[in-house]
Amino acid sequence: MQRVRRNDTVMVIAGRDRGKTGTVRRVLPKDDRLVVQGVNIIKKHMRARPPSQPGGIIEREAPLHISNVMPICTRCSHPTRVGYHRREDCGEDMD
Repeated sequence: MQRVRRNDTVMVIAGRDRGKTGTVRRVLPKDDRLVVQGVNIIKKHMRARPPSQPGGIIEREAPLHISNVMPICTRCSHPTRVGYHRREDCGEDMD
């Protein structure tokens, strides 16, 4: 189970982008990483691929480790911790 899903709003709590907020664009569960819109921007040097793509330096978001972000509560707009508990009657996980 993941504590952060696509389209959730999160705040970065560690690294050079600490304090920035953004929307989760992509979750990579195998690597425990996610891509947040407008955060962790890197510059990538691209070789020209004729005829459709010109070469140059492009900026894009790089994945962050999931432990470096906290979900933002929709009610109070503050970073929150997420917990799960198991129901005794049916054994399901609850959000």
